[in-house]
Amino acid sequence: MPRELTQNRIQKIWIPSKDDKPAAPRRSGGGPHLANPATVIVMVGLPARGKTYMSKKLTRYLNWIGLPTKVFNVGEYRREAVKHYSFDFFKPDNQDAVKIREQCALDALIDVKTYLTEEGGQIAVFDATNTTRDRRDMILSFGSENGFKMFFVESVCEDPDVIATNIMAVKVSCPDYRDCNKVDAMVDFQKRIECYRVSYEPLDPDQYDRNMSFIKVIDVGRRFLVNRVQDHIQSKIVYYLMNIHVQPRTIYLCRHGESDYNLQGRLGGDSGLSSQGRKFAGTLSKFVEEQNLKDLRVWTSQLRRSIQTAEALGVPYEQWKTLNEIDAGVCEDMTYDEVKERYPDEFALRDQDKFYYRYPTGESYQDLVQRVESVIMELERQENVLVICHQAVMRCLLAYFLDKSADEMPHTLS
Repeated sequence: MPRELTQNRIQKIWIPSKDDKPAAPRRSGGGPHLANPATVIVMVGLPARGKTYMSKKLTRYLNWIGLPTKVFNVGEYRREAVKHYSFDFFKPDNQDAVKIREQCALDALIDVKTYLTEEGGQIAVFDATNTTRDRRDMILSFGSENGFKMFFVESVCEDPDVIATNIMAVKVSCPDYRDCNKVDAMVDFQKRIECYRVSYEPLDPDQYDRNMSFIKVIDVGRRFLVNRVQDHIQSKIVYYLMNIHVQPRTIYLCRHGESDYNLQGRLGGDSGLSSQGRKFAGTLSKFVEEQNLKDLRVWTSQLRRSIQTAEALGVPYEQWKTLNEIDAGVCEDMTYDEVKERYPDEFALRDQDKFYYRYPTGESYQDLVQRVESVIMELERQENVLVICHQAVMRCLLAYFLDKSADEMPHTLS
């Protein structure tokens, strides 16, 4: 017989009761409980192809949308096992080194299993070169034995400028070369790449790997090859990787100028700028002009205070409804004192869990993250952008860029 339902007071959603008592809401790092099996994202590619960069960005994004994710970098396990080595350590015919590297990979996979089965994780990123079919077959067997879904991400790049830039920007300053000068480190790392190239077997979509789920990212996102995407999570991974780029750019996140409602301490609404807010807009215009940014795009919400702030810039701008302030539902246009007087229970519930708390007929921060996800995707695609938005929206955007947890998000900028 199905259990009775009761409404969770914080999230305003229906959940099964247990023994006639309300069930506690699940908390899995800020997101829903998924019935699907956990996923392991397996990175593939030669060194200096941006695998760790993609691993970290993917992890930050997936955590932000509410899917608990963690990176397991095999290089860190290797550095813990062996303190000093040169490129000879990575030669495929160095049997002692091969055994050490294999053991490090196995140790990392053990930790992956623990994270996904005992620690509440939903996605693990296995960050290593994984350049041979034998290694990938071993990882596939591990996934099959534990009931995990596997998704491979291969980064392919032969542009010498991109590779050299990556080595100089990241690799020569990593712990492996703590005591080396940059020139020696650069030479040694290039030799390390050649060691891996000898045994490198790229993913083969036509024959050997045609039944695997994967994406090939070619030449830092100039082209992509996608094979057998199986579920919603894998489609999210593909969508995200197809939108990020590595070019330097500037993103400004700016709150609108002070509004009349700000002066009165009222929630939401659609009031215009106060006299102080108009002064701020003028100052912002001068600041933007001084930056002299090429092809700057300006985005606003569709609320008057945000648009009036953008109007002072004297440049074209785009209005996004998704950038509107969090919907306070029945509490719109009220002061916090009025909310406390009219809805004392709601006022107390909001203090209990600010991320999950949903205003009656309104939104929560959890809802807001889902709403502004499209903004994050577009920001990843763009170059120089100025976003003029609102406090709660800005907190969500900043939480993404600063890798803040769900618990921290509603208190960013406080």
